[in-house]
Amino acid sequence: MADDHAEDKEEEMEPEIEPEVEPEIAEEIIKGWVPKTRIGRLVKEGKIKSIDEIIEKNIEIKEPEIVDALLGELKEDILEINMVQRMSDSGRRTRFAVTALVGTGNGYIGIGRAHAKEVGSAIRKGVGRAKLNIMHIERGCGSWQCGCGRGHSVPFSVTGKSGSAEITIMPAPRGLGIVANDTAKRVLVLAGIKDAWTFTSGETRTKVNMSYATFNALKQIVGTRGVI
Repeated sequence: MADDHAEDKEEEMEPEIEPEVEPEIAEEIIKGWVPKTRIGRLVKEGKIKSIDEIIEKNIEIKEPEIVDALLGELKEDILEINMVQRMSDSGRRTRFAVTALVGTGNGYIGIGRAHAKEVGSAIRKGVGRAKLNIMHIERGCGSWQCGCGRGHSVPFSVTGKSGSAEITIMPAPRGLGIVANDTAKRVLVLAGIKDAWTFTSGETRTKVNMSYATFNALKQIVGTRGVI
């Protein structure tokens, strides 16, 4: 009985394997792409093979295709679509504002907001800007109630703010799930966080501010990665 229990524990502690980009997907993306930046050319030539090489050096990504080539097809989530109207000399002008998320569900997350005259164009622009803001967060098990050592939660408490919305994300034991409002939960799920406590304050009903506050909180993990 004791041996069986030990084997189960070893299986549970087995580290999660990060999925790699399938060569066929990356090749298809690169095929019709004409890079406009030096980083883009290095990616297409195969001299840069991982998005982490770019992120860790804090190099600005200026082409969404770089992210597509190195991470493959990302999951997309359109958080909000708003119709914005303004008066001009020629009459009332209508535009659409879109807040979009992209991520892999295993540590990579990006957010973007864009405006356009048509919904489809606004969504494409929003998704493109989200890819340009992609970041990689280190997940961990910072909960004293768990201590499993796996990357299912945040490694320590982090706080982010945008406008009047503020959120604190705290480590939670495995199996709890994400205790958060819908907007924050969608950001955390796409980032690959499976368990977390959250505390919010301010005007949390504003999806734009709430999503950016959550994203900014996750940024704190990146900023303190060296001391983890």
